[in-house]
Amino acid sequence: MNAPVIDVEGLRKRYGDTEALAGVDLAVPAGGVCAVLGPNGAGKTTLVRILTTLLRADAGTARVAGHDVRRHPERVRADIGLVGQRTAVDEVLGGRQNLILFGRLHHLCPARARARADALLARFGLTDAATRPVRTYSGGMRRRLDLAAALIVDPPVLFLDEPTTGLDPRARGDVWDAVRALVADGTTVLLTTQYLEEADQLADSVRVVDHGRIVAAGSPDQLKSALGGDRVDVVPRHPGDLTRAAEVIGAATGGPARVDVDRTRVSVAVTDRVATLTTVLRALDDAGLAAADVAVRRPTLDEVFLRLTADREQVPA
Repeated sequence: MNAPVIDVEGLRKRYGDTEALAGVDLAVPAGGVCAVLGPNGAGKTTLVRILTTLLRADAGTARVAGHDVRRHPERVRADIGLVGQRTAVDEVLGGRQNLILFGRLHHLCPARARARADALLARFGLTDAATRPVRTYSGGMRRRLDLAAALIVDPPVLFLDEPTTGLDPRARGDVWDAVRALVADGTTVLLTTQYLEEADQLADSVRVVDHGRIVAAGSPDQLKSALGGDRVDVVPRHPGDLTRAAEVIGAATGGPARVDVDRTRVSVAVTDRVATLTTVLRALDDAGLAAADVAVRRPTLDEVFLRLTADREQVPA
């Protein structure tokens, strides 16, 4: 069997009285995207910093691309790329100048650095802006340049630590497209994010971290299914009917109806989508209750995340 590209066992890290990582185990196979989700202070960035040799663990072992991060950090750094929460490019230099600089820092010869820069600019749709100072780039363009810089030596493993924080939806979509292209070319990606939609869009597997521990693991679909399957959502036309609608729906389906006051919504779990939807609509009509919206949907990754971290005390970033 092929060894995991990222292989972590019993990883621990403490800052004073705070245990940032409390025995994390993680195995990421080659190819695809593994997303690490968690609230602020859960240990996501600490994990990435250890795996990229920027921080030493107190205990446990970690191997990346076959190399032990403690014993052979230089070998790890040769086989990884890292895009952190803040852009690493120089805003005074142009995009091409930045990439050539990164290439030279990675000991590429001048000709190879220039060729690699041009290839990456084309790959990330930045050729037309290659000579412009980076300070004139949009947020999405800077992030794409950051990705290009992380790939200057074409590493097999790429770490993305909340790469789309602060970007607008269009720019975020541009970064997602770039990540998908990298994965299609064979790159293994470890992504930390607080955008649940981002993990849903990109990840093949998800790890939910809370209080320095992995509290859930699986594909996005597996985690959603574990929450309880499909639901019927009903939004009453008149907000004052919310409680009455919940009573009617609960009685008709024989199951508990959950009330979301903020969204003026009643939800009930379903096993048979069509039958339950028909039952709910008939019961509302018989009770003289009008619905503004009725929908059958699966749980979202946001709901999984909130359920798994519901009892967590707020911890600052």
